[in-house]
Amino acid sequence: MTLARNRQICVEETPYYHIVSRCVRRAFLCGVDMVSGKSFEHRRQWLIDRIKKVTSVFAIDVCSYAIMSNHFHIVLKINSTEEWNATQVLMTWCSLYSLPVLCDRYLKGEIKTEAELRRVKEYVIEYRDRLMSVSWYMKAINEYVARIANEEDKCTGHFWESRFKSQALLDERALLTCMAA
Repeated sequence: MTLARNRQICVEETPYYHIVSRCVRRAFLCGVDMVSGKSFEHRRQWLIDRIKKVTSVFAIDVCSYAIMSNHFHIVLKINSTEEWNATQVLMTWCSLYSLPVLCDRYLKGEIKTEAELRRVKEYVIEYRDRLMSVSWYMKAINEYVARIANEEDKCTGHFWESRFKSQALLDERALLTCMAA
């Protein structure tokens, strides 16, 4: 039986994870399709650019990555956002996603009541957790690439096979072995 991601990933045990995400329907992430002769090499840059953008936002660092014709591997280190104040969390989150009106008002200094402030604090807690979440990190990468690849391929539906696979790297030896392979 499979385990939920939140039970598989425990930052207290190890901050390092090996992630694999694979394409479906013989879709190409990059490379040349030998059947049609069409090159998909430009998609490699899409993925690299998106990884850089998402990594600049999330409290997650990339230790290494490898992009293959139909999948990619990435080794991640999860950092903490505990020292980030509410404004930092909200400003960071809004660089990828839109904020609720209440959070926009908070950033402009327009919050008037305790109830509004309490709700903003709830949003901050939620976004702080998401900024350390491998699931949200991978969603921000995979959804973007899937949308533009499907648009280019003139199709709809899944681009990625199920969810990404993740494996904790419990010690330095595992980390180095994974990054060297």
